[in-house]
Amino acid sequence: MTQEKKTIISTPKAPPAIGPYSQAIRSNGLLFISGQIPIDPESGKMINGDAGEQAERVLKNLQAILEAAGMGLEDVVKTTLYLKSLGNFEKVNSIYKKYFPNNPPARSTVEVSRLPKDAEIEIEAVACSKT
Repeated sequence: MTQEKKTIISTPKAPPAIGPYSQAIRSNGLLFISGQIPIDPESGKMINGDAGEQAERVLKNLQAILEAAGMGLEDVVKTTLYLKSLGNFEKVNSIYKKYFPNNPPARSTVEVSRLPKDAEIEIEAVACSKT
């Protein structure tokens, strides 16, 4: 079996990396999406709002990266959610299930003390291409 080299996936429809990393890497049919925080790609600024509103922006950013890779949310097999407060778990879930209404991916949720730019939420994802 020939090993596919890694391919960097990048789109202006999601915020650029704020450090030395790529928005996403494709390798061997898998897409590894770096953690996304609620930055509006047009303004380059983090959105104001509660954890639910921030989750909405983060999921839109993930969706844009998936689309740049020729994939969609239905291709996501695993997500990891990082929350500043697990008290926001239900609020975030109500937004999350709008984006993953059927056959949601495997998921871990972790409470953390701090996130980049003091975001309330960060989500990273792994997707698998059908081909």
